[in-house]
Amino acid sequence: MSLIRTVIEGCGSYLPDTILTNDDLAKIVDTSDEWIYERTGIRERHIAAEGELTSDLGTAAALQALEQAEIDAKDIDLIILATSTPDNTFPATAVTIQANLGIHHGAAFDLQAVCSGFVYALATADNFIKAGQSKKALVIGSETFSRILDWEDRGTCVLFGDGAGAVVLDGQKMNGASDARGILATKLRSDGRYRDKLYVDGGPSSTGTVGHLRMHGREVFRHAVTNIADIIQETLAGTNYTTKDVDWFVPHQANRRILDGTARKIGLAPEKVVMTVEKHANTSAASIPLALNSAVADGRIQEGHLVLMEAMGGGFTWGAVLVRW
Repeated sequence: MSLIRTVIEGCGSYLPDTILTNDDLAKIVDTSDEWIYERTGIRERHIAAEGELTSDLGTAAALQALEQAEIDAKDIDLIILATSTPDNTFPATAVTIQANLGIHHGAAFDLQAVCSGFVYALATADNFIKAGQSKKALVIGSETFSRILDWEDRGTCVLFGDGAGAVVLDGQKMNGASDARGILATKLRSDGRYRDKLYVDGGPSSTGTVGHLRMHGREVFRHAVTNIADIIQETLAGTNYTTKDVDWFVPHQANRRILDGTARKIGLAPEKVVMTVEKHANTSAASIPLALNSAVADGRIQEGHLVLMEAMGGGFTWGAVLVRW
């Protein structure tokens, strides 16, 4: 029996030129490289230049992904941009990227699930493709979180950075075997009771301002490890695989302690975890595709490998994707 499977054909990334180190931050707020690194695993983050927009970052990542996939932009019929930092309240930043790429057909829209955005966008695009409503899609995570940070709040400003990552998806007929390439399973969850644990204190209908990011770090950490471990088990339960079969774990890059704790809880060897938080910090919806592209570029992820992605973000939202590369 043949079926349509969503195959990742290429990936790309973009990081702004400006690098802000922990030592640089120590000149702004009461902190130090030692304090930040010990608690988060972060050494530095990239910051978008003045006038450099979320759409600019997303366009650069998309172009690299298209080049790697050897697919012309005109063949893309769906663009989903995961972002919490759009260029404007509206229109969707995805349509700006669509125009930048010279695409005048298909559909483009933004998806907002904060740090879980890329996982949510992958699951959404996968369903469009399996339903026959899209053939080739671009899924992008792009953020300029530096624009919503309170640079006097050392509990949050040290954690985040800017960047973008993208993947090109192609719907291909497969025989249904579990060892065939493509997305094998996705699971998404949310629980709005915890929306005030990680949020921005502004918005068009509340304050009429953009606002700043606010976070109750201990609460986020406590829920993160449990929720992430549970969603991974749920995702694997619908397949014939266990964590022992996973070749690479590409998690949302929030905090090294969360990543280490999750790997231990699900019994995954540390050497299988792709970790870029030291160089990129938390780039929200961009963090998974940035890490993914890093592991593809350096040759770790190879065709046939089983790759597990997961994230948790404000809302709370969380989810996981299992894919055969």
